[in-house]
Amino acid sequence: MQSKTDLNLEFYQELYLIRRSEEKIIKHYFEDEMKTPMHMSMGSEAISVGLTKALQADDQVFGTYRSHALFLSKTHDTDDFFAEMYGKGAASLKGKGGSMHLCSPSYGFMGTSAIVASAIPVAVGSAFANKQANNGKTVAVFFGDGAIDEGVFWESLNAASLMKLPIIFVCEDNDLAVHTPANARHGYESITRIVEKFDCMVYEEKTTDVEKIYNLARKAIDNVNKLRVPAFLRLHYCRYLEHVGVCEDFDAGYRSRTEFEEWKKNDPIVLQRNKLVDLGVDLGVIEELEREVDCKVNGSFEKAKEGGFCEASELYEGVLG
Repeated sequence: MQSKTDLNLEFYQELYLIRRSEEKIIKHYFEDEMKTPMHMSMGSEAISVGLTKALQADDQVFGTYRSHALFLSKTHDTDDFFAEMYGKGAASLKGKGGSMHLCSPSYGFMGTSAIVASAIPVAVGSAFANKQANNGKTVAVFFGDGAIDEGVFWESLNAASLMKLPIIFVCEDNDLAVHTPANARHGYESITRIVEKFDCMVYEEKTTDVEKIYNLARKAIDNVNKLRVPAFLRLHYCRYLEHVGVCEDFDAGYRSRTEFEEWKKNDPIVLQRNKLVDLGVDLGVIEELEREVDCKVNGSFEKAKEGGFCEASELYEGVLG
């Protein structure tokens, strides 16, 4: 069995990888060589890392246009990630996907979509296929709280509950649908109380501690497999940057910097680094891990910048019609 210290080192390695990758994007985005819109994951990293760490390697995940943390925590493939950000031919999607439409099925990363809630029914279909094949795979579909305002969420939740599918609905709740808070959208007090009425297990957590999220996810996954019913996880977080783009937007007036500062006191990366120190991990070990991740991120970034684009004929490949 993996030790608590080793597990927490792996948590930190993945959190640090995501944060450093997005910091690299922020630093270079204004050079205007990355032509894709960016929906940054800063603030939510612990959710993706905790969930994907709890899943098996061949389990499947689906996500949204805010895809960076989920992609990197499931695949660890920074070469493919940065090549896609730059639209280069070395990327598995040949630069056609960009930030919002990442996909890497070989890692169980089944895809992301820019249309709100659109991945949810596809994930339910995948869970149904897995149940029919009896292959033991679990599906996790990630979405923002804005997606629960879409009818397809309720239809999918109902179908999954009715058919007792091996799926986990992961609501990454930052209380905003783009710029609109939940109290301006919802004619009810608690989404979890409503989902509890379905034949579906419900879990909720408000934390930036990746280990707590991992333990909650393990419990949910074990119960999905044991009880043969889906699960709904509502995980609260604070989005650090604007809805789309690489800047802060607290001056826009629709959200509070004060609330952000309270969340930032428990930044998931800083929190996890401090936990390693408390566990007695030598500072030199932590710094060496950080150097290795920095080297990996920098290497992938430079490779992407120097890489070539596809021939124009590639535009016609993989197109249905």
